[in-house]
Amino acid sequence: MNKTARFNKKLIASAIASTMLSGLGGYAVAQDDNLEEVMVTGIRASLEASADTKRNSAGVVDAINSEDMGKFPDTNLAESLQRITGVSISRVNGEGSEVTVRGFGGDNNMITLNGRMMPAANAYGGGSGSGGTRGGATRAFDFANLASESVSAVEVYKTSKANIATGGIGATVNIKTARPLDNGGFKASIGGKAVMDSTNRTGDDVTPELSGIVSWADDSDMFGVSLTASQQKRDFGNSNATVNDWNIGRWGTNNLYSFADDAEIINAPDEGQLYARPNDIRYAFSDSQRERTNAQLTLQFRPQENLTTTVDYTYAENNISEHRGEATIWFANGNSVDRLEFDNSPVASPIIISEKLSGKDHGFEQQYREQTNTLESTGLNVEWQVNDRFSLALDAHDSSMESLPTGPGKSGEIAFSMGAPVLASQVVNYSGDLPTYQIVVDDSVRGNNNGVLDKGDIGSQVARIFYAAQKTDITQVKIDGGFEFEDGRFEFGVESRSMETTQQASDRYMGLGDWGIASPGEIPADLIQDFNLAGEYDDYNTSASSQIGFKGDAIALTQWGVDKYGTSANGYALAYNPDFSQNNIVKEDTDAFYFQVAVKGELAGMETNYLTGFRYETTDVYSSSDSLLPRYLLWQDNNDFQTVRESTVTVLSGKTSYDHLLPSVDFDIALREDLKGRVSYSKTIARAGYGDLQASVSNYGTIGSTYLGSRPTANEGNPQLVPLESNNFDVSLEWYYDDSSYASVGLFEKRVANFVGTEQVDKNHFGVLDQTNGPRAQAAAEALIARDIPVDDTSLFVMMAVLDNPTAFPGGANDYVNSSQFQIDVATAYDLIPVAGDPEMVFRTSTPVNNKEAKIYGAEFAVQHFFGDTGFGVQANYTLVRGDIGFSDVTDPSVSQFALTGLSDTANIVAIYENDAFQARLAYNWRDKYLSATNRGNSKNPLYVEAYSQIDLNVSYNVNEQLTVFFEGLNLTEENIRQYGRSESQLWYLEDLGARYQIGARYNF
Repeated sequence: MNKTARFNKKLIASAIASTMLSGLGGYAVAQDDNLEEVMVTGIRASLEASADTKRNSAGVVDAINSEDMGKFPDTNLAESLQRITGVSISRVNGEGSEVTVRGFGGDNNMITLNGRMMPAANAYGGGSGSGGTRGGATRAFDFANLASESVSAVEVYKTSKANIATGGIGATVNIKTARPLDNGGFKASIGGKAVMDSTNRTGDDVTPELSGIVSWADDSDMFGVSLTASQQKRDFGNSNATVNDWNIGRWGTNNLYSFADDAEIINAPDEGQLYARPNDIRYAFSDSQRERTNAQLTLQFRPQENLTTTVDYTYAENNISEHRGEATIWFANGNSVDRLEFDNSPVASPIIISEKLSGKDHGFEQQYREQTNTLESTGLNVEWQVNDRFSLALDAHDSSMESLPTGPGKSGEIAFSMGAPVLASQVVNYSGDLPTYQIVVDDSVRGNNNGVLDKGDIGSQVARIFYAAQKTDITQVKIDGGFEFEDGRFEFGVESRSMETTQQASDRYMGLGDWGIASPGEIPADLIQDFNLAGEYDDYNTSASSQIGFKGDAIALTQWGVDKYGTSANGYALAYNPDFSQNNIVKEDTDAFYFQVAVKGELAGMETNYLTGFRYETTDVYSSSDSLLPRYLLWQDNNDFQTVRESTVTVLSGKTSYDHLLPSVDFDIALREDLKGRVSYSKTIARAGYGDLQASVSNYGTIGSTYLGSRPTANEGNPQLVPLESNNFDVSLEWYYDDSSYASVGLFEKRVANFVGTEQVDKNHFGVLDQTNGPRAQAAAEALIARDIPVDDTSLFVMMAVLDNPTAFPGGANDYVNSSQFQIDVATAYDLIPVAGDPEMVFRTSTPVNNKEAKIYGAEFAVQHFFGDTGFGVQANYTLVRGDIGFSDVTDPSVSQFALTGLSDTANIVAIYENDAFQARLAYNWRDKYLSATNRGNSKNPLYVEAYSQIDLNVSYNVNEQLTVFFEGLNLTEENIRQYGRSESQLWYLEDLGARYQIGARYNF
């Protein structure tokens, strides 16, 4: 597998231990707070401030502070957060995207901006389902939308408090931005970077990033204004590989392969053993561009010392566009497998699949994607210190985030499928990290008969326009109060917030030359380029793969297809379909109040801090779906189906209500002046995903005829879901042995109820009939058997089409020709729809339900040490995360499984050097293998992500007090991402990544 990502746990344990021991020699008793401190700046000052936050907070809190105005430790906020114990991240296009905290992913972590809940939306790629697209039903905040230059600090609350809004069962992450009256006077900083991405193929080799921050307050600190802005462009690419699905069955019971008469089977599975068959292997390339614009305006007015009013506006826009192309080898599965070799995995996986063919197509789909994510937030905050003891605060904001397709014709993805029907044989080898494939071409029948695969063999198949959008609005109003008393403080508050998210989706299907490729050679040569895709994988040996490939502009190709095949009757157009197949709304209205009391005390001569309180919340949920109900599943070929929908909208809806009383207790004790112990308990909740709460039925599909055993599937939402509930326990010990140095160890446990599992029910939806079974299918099967023709999905489809069209085939079953070419011609010319007398189609329907409980537990170890005044320092941490419910790879593939996802060990080592002029930071981050998803595809498969590590370097030089120049290198060793299924041979996704370099300067006024 990805061997460079492997990690020696003993090595990191030894490194942490030796670093902790080295701190013993530099041990110094903490000094009295009243003594003068030596001022430090830069990295060390930032880490000292973070340590102070950790030390002085109630409960378990970690923080990252900016090193200077406009200078956060990392360009990407998520990549900074991964340095914190218990926090890991997912990456998209090589950048940090979403955070996982103590095993809980982005949907279960609350992201706030200056204490305000932020909306989330992500529908990239129109929800087409290929190559990392999103459907637009997420609660997870994507940190790639925010630049770090305007951020002053990020706080991670791993234990909850009564005054923190619910939703962060893993953690609440609060992003803090600078305010002008906190800075005082006039301050400004401007910066620029040149960004160089080693993966770039077609864009600019160097792209710009500009940022600036200006802050001003009058001499009396009565009025202040600050403005931050940044703009970044990044051109990048990647080469990747995917498998659409892995079919799992039992050897001797489920016949997943159709063998030729002389087939050779090597290392066959045992009778009854689970074994696998892939649908395909797809090589793909992506050439992308991202443009990100951020701005924040803050106004403050302090007419008197005890009253401060703040108004702020935040704007973030992230536009992503991508040209993507594939080279696809899919398996015909029509008595064509002549060699099959398995590995020795518990779920036997194919190493070699060889097929003899007769004009099967080699696919070369081209795609264009474009999406724009926009965040806007307007807020008001009023703080009033009524008297020395009593204070009040009002905070209100109205925030929205939308993720909208912005491609031609409001498209999210334009997909133009083309192929060459010239394959005489194909062999795919799955034994390596990246599968390889070889082909033999025969273009004498359906090509240009020149003996090579070239442009003249390629014809159109279908074109599809995908649209997916999500918009989330949050309005939140809070009133907080506090009353100081001797040795303590009492706090209370009320809150009201409303959330509404809308998710819409549609697709436009255009048949063109259809999947059978009616007219090879029809596409103008100037719309297609030769492209050796196999040669684009820098880190993998693809010399055994076919070096033939093609690419083209999906927009121009689709426009050509519309011009050639479009009519007023079929409505073909290079534009999205305004008749949404999904138009879902989820609303949540929440009211809450809380109180908490903090008391300072003493126990056996040791100082103590005690914080306890409770929060009460009540929530009303309403979900509705404007649905175009399915009429039938159009059967287009052996395993190709298209959902045909009604033209009028039907409204489906549901609602529920729930309330929670959430206690919290934090206790810490100064065992010594430099040694602090903590114990915390809290009860927290996290709401179900928007997609699970939808009132719609979606994702109708099947991969073959039910007559031959295929099982149609569908997904149905459940607006009655209630939140996850977690009882959280934390205990930790922290040793602050110097101003900038500490070591800590913490244990945590989360006992979670109401996890969302899956309930499966076999039922019909909306009277949809099944043409793949019943009298017509029975008659076709009998006709095939009478002619000694094996019955599979291909032959059954073709025979049914023959019998259904007596005008074209007056001889009925006698007109059936048992050849691949005849099958292709019929599949291209005919589709099958249900008729009266066909049975109802029964869907294995998966519905989310609150039916699972689980325990997550682990330990966090951290050390931060500076070696006196040498300028050298080190940070190191290690997090263990465990759970009591995992995924069983050998369980019946027809049964949905619940398992804890996102659980993995993580580690960080950061080497630091800093003096008055020079700063350097070399950071190593590692995340172990983890389970990312369950119940994927028709065989309810797992998705595992291989262990990943990354090394980043940041070096800066202060030319003078105002000017700093710097260099940043990310993913210096060019590590890659790989995902797999029930065995490591079952590739789901591989991405060949590269390094990114940034050089720039920053000037402070």
